[in-house]
Amino acid sequence: MGAPAPNRLARWAIILAAGLLVLLLPRPEGVSEQGWRLLAIFVATVIGLIAQPIPMGAITLLAITLAGLTKTVSAEMAFSAFANPTIWLIVAAFLFSRSVVKTGLGRRIAFLFVRWFGSSSLRLGYALAGADLVVSPFIPSDTARAGGIIFPIARSLAESYDSHPGPTAQRLGAYLMQCAYHIGCTTAAIFLTSMAANPLAAKFAKDTANVEITWNMWALASCVPAAISVSLLPWLIYRLDRPELQSTPEARAMAQKELQAIGPMSRQEVALIAILLAVIVGWVTQSVHGLHPALIAIGGVSLIVLSGVISWEDVIGERRAWDALLWFGGLIMMAGGLNQLGVIKAFTNALASGLQGWSPLGALVALVLAYTYIHYGFASMTAHITALYPAFLLLAVANGAPALVAALALAYFSNLNASLTHYGTGPAPIFFGSGYVSQVTWWRVGFVVVLFNLVVWLGLGLLWWKVLGLW
Repeated sequence: MGAPAPNRLARWAIILAAGLLVLLLPRPEGVSEQGWRLLAIFVATVIGLIAQPIPMGAITLLAITLAGLTKTVSAEMAFSAFANPTIWLIVAAFLFSRSVVKTGLGRRIAFLFVRWFGSSSLRLGYALAGADLVVSPFIPSDTARAGGIIFPIARSLAESYDSHPGPTAQRLGAYLMQCAYHIGCTTAAIFLTSMAANPLAAKFAKDTANVEITWNMWALASCVPAAISVSLLPWLIYRLDRPELQSTPEARAMAQKELQAIGPMSRQEVALIAILLAVIVGWVTQSVHGLHPALIAIGGVSLIVLSGVISWEDVIGERRAWDALLWFGGLIMMAGGLNQLGVIKAFTNALASGLQGWSPLGALVALVLAYTYIHYGFASMTAHITALYPAFLLLAVANGAPALVAALALAYFSNLNASLTHYGTGPAPIFFGSGYVSQVTWWRVGFVVVLFNLVVWLGLGLLWWKVLGLW
């Protein structure tokens, strides 16, 4: 059910007030009336993505319509972003996700990890982490991946040991819920295609700082800090909120029973694995053949349809893909327009005075810290990236930070910052709403997890990027 009418009206009032407030503020020197009007529409859209009186795609469609009807942008510009190949990369990734879920391959992988590693509560945490990591390149929705595949398995494991919300939560469930959630925030940062808005950050990096972030570059730059995070996070959370139950031998038997119920690997699963591996190889070897990752992804989707893994009805019925097409294209159009009209540059010039005298590295670290902790005020990673990524990237580059390093650091923490709260991204309400963890514990553990990731990704990560020659 949607939000009650009074609540929905209040959300609309906030959205309209935000846009009107921008229009009423004094227009900075050097910013045209057209640019200022687009900024008002953009700000109202971002607030709409947070408040969501209607779905994100519908919000963005309204923004495109308003920008066109008020002649803020031309018709050609309004629809220009829908020809962007990056948009079709994320559409293809959603279709890969549907294939993984429909064939049952995702559940099979998760139960295989539990069967292999599930002899203790800590090892169960690693099993869930491994399963999430393996499917993350092909499931760009962290909600679908963590909430749709990992959460049901984590809850089943907890309940099999009579761990339920309330007095028995600490037996096992509290640990599994926190481990699965924070690992999900981490795996969302590892690949360009592991979170829906990652390509949006990559597109902003290209438009704002003329930096090209390929699938291969994103994964290569993330692999070392990601390996450390995924290797240590289950243990860290185990120490921060230790479960009462240490040994879980029955979990492996439960996984074996589930795998027997699923049955042997189907022809569709075998075909899907072969196609997904071919797509990964294509992305990794882009520098050799020169094909855009979107073309490789669409080729993979074509093979999935031709092989019968999914039907054409599945393709046109994957509403999340077409919803992403709308909101992604609209946001790219507006952000590109703001950049072309000089609005972003005017704001970053005004803010740059606060960083005068800082070293490039010091300015970058300060900006990443601010960018990360501002997420306390956001309930969507997409809204956060849309509102802040271009400006923070421009500020970092203006203060001498290497453009590619700044672009990657901000992109990674667009995902890692979601660990802070119980509302920071789509899966958060699912895991927190299960009732296993109190809000105080959730925020305490999340705060430490983000500190840990700052040390790993911004500390050791910078050293790794130095080795790669990125700065």
